[in-house]
Amino acid sequence: MKKILLTIVAIFAMSTMSNAQIQDLGVRIGYGGEVSAMWGVGGNRLETDLGWNSKYLGFTATYQWTWELGSGFSWFAGVGGRLAVYDDKFSLAVAGQIGLEYNFSFPLQLTLDWRPGFMLIPNTEFVGSDVCLGIRYRF
Repeated sequence: MKKILLTIVAIFAMSTMSNAQIQDLGVRIGYGGEVSAMWGVGGNRLETDLGWNSKYLGFTATYQWTWELGSGFSWFAGVGGRLAVYDDKFSLAVAGQIGLEYNFSFPLQLTLDWRPGFMLIPNTEFVGSDVCLGIRYRF
């Protein structure tokens, strides 16, 4: 199951890279950790995260809209999905995301966001939510 997930992630990442330009690269830290990348897509962005903790390995992608608040601050909201392997079982979930970010005058971005999820496969249930701190290098 992990090989299937990693294959899907690799295919998605390659197709994303051919159509978009990377904006930020870093980590999200909450209940576990994620390697995080943001891609410019039109005037919006796509956040892709490869995450893990003691219970799962997963890939999340959310399409996000951003709104400037001024002085380096902005807020964002988005929707997407998550593929994960929990205890050798495949799961598919939809995810939302909302948060605040600060872009420093040098190439560093800090974010604080909340990402709730709703599992569709193998069960239909709320899978909880994470509040995470993101630290990314801006290109």
